Amino acid sequence: MEGNVRRSLDAFLAARGPELIALRRDLHAHPEPGDAEYRTTRIVAEHLTARGLRPVVLPKGTGLLADIGVAGQKYPERTVVALRADLDALPMDDEKDVPYRSTVPGACHACGHDVHTVVLLGAGLFLAEQARAGLLPGPVRLIFQPAEEPSTGAQDVIAADGLASVGRIFAVHCDPRLDVGKLGIRSGAITAACDHIKVRVRGPGGHTARPHLTADVVYALGKIVTELPAALSRRVDPRSCLSLVWGRMSAGSAVNAIPDEGIAEGTVRCLDDEAWQAAPGLLDELVRSVAGAYGVTAELSYLRNVPPTVNEAASATMFATAAESVLGPDGVVHTQQSLGGEDFAWYLGSVPGALARLGTRTPGGADRDLHQPSFDVDERAIGVGVRVMVATALTALWHGAATPEPPPRGSMAEAAEGER
Repeated sequence: MEGNVRRSLDAFLAARGPELIALRRDLHAHPEPGDAEYRTTRIVAEHLTARGLRPVVLPKGTGLLADIGVAGQKYPERTVVALRADLDALPMDDEKDVPYRSTVPGACHACGHDVHTVVLLGAGLFLAEQARAGLLPGPVRLIFQPAEEPSTGAQDVIAADGLASVGRIFAVHCDPRLDVGKLGIRSGAITAACDHIKVRVRGPGGHTARPHLTADVVYALGKIVTELPAALSRRVDPRSCLSLVWGRMSAGSAVNAIPDEGIAEGTVRCLDDEAWQAAPGLLDELVRSVAGAYGVTAELSYLRNVPPTVNEAASATMFATAAESVLGPDGVVHTQQSLGGEDFAWYLGSVPGALARLGTRTPGGADRDLHQPSFDVDERAIGVGVRVMVATALTALWHGAATPEPPPRGSMAEAAEGER
């Protein structure tokens, strides 16, 4: 990042940094779950409007978009750089003993979305200053997305034309296992697809003394639960990391009666888009095959949630280059893949981009994890995040946001070629 811009950003953070931290604490104390982020949306909109931007609230009333550039301008195709943050909190109690502890029972920012929000707001306000001074090399769109946790918000943004004219998109996610001052990045799949399945098995039922005169639903369900994961390991390329894990089983209520119905539910996670696309058909085939051997009928319900988040190689390189320019060569590290889901993946199915992990752990501090009621961050990560997002937007604009081809959605072997 150029020296003049760096000095301007230093001055901006010196002046606005305490305000951003105070705002983060306010959002943390007033969390709102997915599709209910009305207060958060209003506060973000007020800050943007006060700096001369014209935010547009999404049709459902939560989440908003704001373009930094000439008002009313129609941008050429694929020239806008988009930066995204998510707004929603998790449905759990906050167990921390801090002044900014959640004041809302059953709601907590235990995933760091409050940090994502203020990081994007800070980056957007600085980029708006650059635009007013005639120093911004191209248009930037701020996407404050609702409902990431239920995995519906990204699709709402897309339906509202939030990706119109976007050439690349970038986002950060808090990582409590990475020290503050560092950014984790990788090319290829960084998070997994995460789908829900339910298998319902039915038979005539009967007495446990005469299983040969009926169909043993419980035994058949047990076979399905144990044999499906094993069969998948032989039917799917192991590099796709397709994982089926059961979380719930239910059948019967009496010890001496074979029930007429049983249910098993679980999650399917996968790092490869091709395997993810094929998973429903393959699982349906396997369920019916096992069930048929025991004379029961089986019905598979497969609920899509999110696809794999696959970072495009050029975008990941831009992210890393930008972060190194503001954090130094030791500030960027290679991050591991996760089988957790992230609905940023829906954007990457339409335009190239990358998701990175923002370090939030105090150096030498204890490891924490996401989605824990005691989750908190080292707030110095906010300034780091602002620097990284500003530098990434400028780097993408300087290199040209437009790309000649849509983002690759190929195999893990192909996606891994550009890994750092």
